[in-house]
Amino acid sequence: MNNRYIGALLISPFFIFIFLGGNYLAVFIMLISLIGIHEYFNAIKAKGFKPLFLISYVATVIYYVLLLFNRNGEHIGSFLVILTLVLLCIPVINIKFTFVDSALSLLAVLYVCIFFSFIPLINFKVGGNVLVWLVFITSWGCDVVAYYCGRAFGKRKLCPKVSPKKTIEGSIGGALGAAIITLLFGIFMEGKFHIMGLAHYAIIGLLCGVVSQFGDLVASSIKRYVGIKDYSHLIPGHGGILDRFDSIIFSSVVIYYYLTIIVNI
Repeated sequence: MNNRYIGALLISPFFIFIFLGGNYLAVFIMLISLIGIHEYFNAIKAKGFKPLFLISYVATVIYYVLLLFNRNGEHIGSFLVILTLVLLCIPVINIKFTFVDSALSLLAVLYVCIFFSFIPLINFKVGGNVLVWLVFITSWGCDVVAYYCGRAFGKRKLCPKVSPKKTIEGSIGGALGAAIITLLFGIFMEGKFHIMGLAHYAIIGLLCGVVSQFGDLVASSIKRYVGIKDYSHLIPGHGGILDRFDSIIFSSVVIYYYLTIIVNI
């Protein structure tokens, strides 16, 4: 069987937990976050950095425990301030670690743990069992349309030094495709549920069509810097958690704050 199909089977439990939602989804995302942080740390170790594994793992678990009791994300700011304070003290206590190691460890928690957590935070919202699917529809919809538009029309490179295969034409097509696909999803869902206006679906699709591509490019930039092709081989044909969900975690941030600030959900 093709490795990509095996990988797709391994990803399928993710969708089961999305259907279950609530605390089940939050705990599952915590486990995914821990694996993602491990992948990130293994990558930066190749450059001689010494990430603070234990503190980052413990901080991730604490963060998600807080999330289960505080479902609106109001704890994020205080959590990051306290974690930053702790990490800044480590190089003073143990001089084998530097402030760069502390900064990279903080980035791991922010980039992986907190960005991933916006998936259950969206699910916790009113209508969240529907809205959480926007995270995947926008990201993967953009990926698929960008791929085919790039193959058909791509001539000018988007970021050749970061991701040589991506083109400007594919990028534009992906963003517009995400907007259209998300709008179609909204038309279907608003016929059954009444959550928000259809224009919001199109705007979210367009925004995520742009931002999700940055998520992909950020992951590529990190991998290029440390000299690896994939973060891990956990998912055959897809790489690691951060390879498969790099664009999704960026979209989840945009969707959460758009729903919170603009739609006021």
